[in-house]
Amino acid sequence: MTAAGTSASSAGSAADTGATGGKLTTHVLDTANGRPAAGLRIDLYRLDGEVRRRLASVRTNADGRCDAPLLAGDALALGTYLLIFHVGDYFAAGAGTGAVEDGKRQEPAFLDKVPIKFGVSDPSAHYHVPLLVAPYGYSTYRGS
Repeated sequence: MTAAGTSASSAGSAADTGATGGKLTTHVLDTANGRPAAGLRIDLYRLDGEVRRRLASVRTNADGRCDAPLLAGDALALGTYLLIFHVGDYFAAGAGTGAVEDGKRQEPAFLDKVPIKFGVSDPSAHYHVPLLVAPYGYSTYRGS
């Protein structure tokens, strides 16, 4: 749900608004298990100085992707954004192997929430921000 209470798939998608331009997408791969991270919660914020405004909260589908762009068209503006991936909850729910020592799940988890802060300098471009994650590490890059 977005801050306005609508789902991200209906809030600001280019198809819904008739707008053209860029979009923001993501996907999450569980590298510990060699599969998409299905059901992982992602929160998207727009940053304005120290103030952050939540724009969307979604869960990944079976392919580790969101069903629609997080932002598209006029909703993707010049500025700084923050994606928060709730990886601790994902691994704790048994969706992945999690971090296990001596047969018990490690508490607290080494990784809980993975924040990725990034800038949009060209709102007409496609910004794809994937996350490759395991219980003890992660990697990201600007994809296509």
